[in-house]
Amino acid sequence: MVQTSMISIQLLLLVPPVFSDVVMLLIGGATAFLLAYILTFGVRAFCYKMDWLDRPAERRVHTLAVPRLGGVAIFLAFVITSLIFYKPGPNNEITIFWLLLVASAFIVLVHAYDDVVGLKPLTKIVAQTVAALIILGPWDGVFHGILLFTFNNPFGSTLMQPGLPWYFQPTLFLFIHPATPTTLPEITILAIPAVLLTWFWIAGMMNTINWIDGMDGLATGVVGITSLFITLVSFMAGQQSIAVLAAIFTGAILGFLPHNWNPAKIFMGDSGAMFLGLGLAVLSVMGGAKLALALMVLGVPILDVAIVIINRVRHGQSPLHYDKTHLHHRLMATGLSVRQICYVIYGLSMIFGLLALTISGIHDVRFNTHLYKFLGVGLVGVTMAALIIWIDYRQRQRGVQIRLDGPNTPPPTSDISASTGEVTAGRDGQDELRETSNEAEGASRLPPGLSLEHAPAPAPYAP
Repeated sequence: MVQTSMISIQLLLLVPPVFSDVVMLLIGGATAFLLAYILTFGVRAFCYKMDWLDRPAERRVHTLAVPRLGGVAIFLAFVITSLIFYKPGPNNEITIFWLLLVASAFIVLVHAYDDVVGLKPLTKIVAQTVAALIILGPWDGVFHGILLFTFNNPFGSTLMQPGLPWYFQPTLFLFIHPATPTTLPEITILAIPAVLLTWFWIAGMMNTINWIDGMDGLATGVVGITSLFITLVSFMAGQQSIAVLAAIFTGAILGFLPHNWNPAKIFMGDSGAMFLGLGLAVLSVMGGAKLALALMVLGVPILDVAIVIINRVRHGQSPLHYDKTHLHHRLMATGLSVRQICYVIYGLSMIFGLLALTISGIHDVRFNTHLYKFLGVGLVGVTMAALIIWIDYRQRQRGVQIRLDGPNTPPPTSDISASTGEVTAGRDGQDELRETSNEAEGASRLPPGLSLEHAPAPAPYAP
């Protein structure tokens, strides 16, 4: 605790330490909002000056060249504001914060290059793996960062009692068991499953946000809602420092949303989607008790990604195969506009966030909150199934169906610049990792109410 206070993050000393946690939370979030909003103007102008634009192409639907480095503005707003307002809590929170900054800077730089020049899918997966390793913080024989190796048992006892069998204990451990709650887990062979699970959570969250970034404002709004509820749950749990950091993250995201709202003036790009996914993955684990919340609020997008991957594998395709069968594409085929689709998915995220917040706020030892959170995650699955049934019903009514084998014509392998006629080979490779920022994100450039089957690009739906 003494060491933490000696290395306070408030490097610029601009904020008096007498402010209460609530004031710090509100001021930090508002500052991040304003900073992201202002910085986005600068990023847009810089992209136009450098001609770093997402131009219309055969696999695009938008008809205007749009900048796509908005993630840089979000990242800068988060970093600057957190260095001013965030004061770390006890244990190794200060270390996790610096690891998050380093990993985020790395992932933003790599994917900003990808947004401008283009990278192979394998290169991006390697970059995500490096970022996950940074978050783990493996040195001096222990993990100083985030490591997923404990889980709340939804079917266990609400209180720890002597002699309980392992399957009734309130907390389950994945092979490793530190001596005390504050002891850092050691780097051993037994830690490999936990390392793999942590990598899956971090890389999976980054790619999930990237894959749902398919329409103007969709991913930005959903991630903003999720981080807002992480802020509230952290504050309710007495984790004020994490709540302030999450509020800053929320403010930076929502400050970008006005620029990204339909019709978008700038896209966040892979750099933004990957940063948002990385930030959510870390914030949902810091302090514990928020992983179930993230699963509930992001449950519909996560299940959407899982269903799309399963469908591709069932049809003998790679999980990275390009198509337009995501939930937002299916909703557009029902006749909903881009904004209406955002409202639907925002609404679902808000409902499940409020449900998770209500469950987390119950402090009765007779009430197994872990069980009800587990049931809440199951309710997300039921909602997703009902949504798919409704979508299929609406599509049959309109005579429009989603094709599961991808677009009508093979995607092009080059991007022709409208201004210079230059051909950039490999910019439109058939990898899912670039799908939402490059192709699907542009779907929202359609006029309100116009569905993709009327777009000038090849329609992905069979009449």
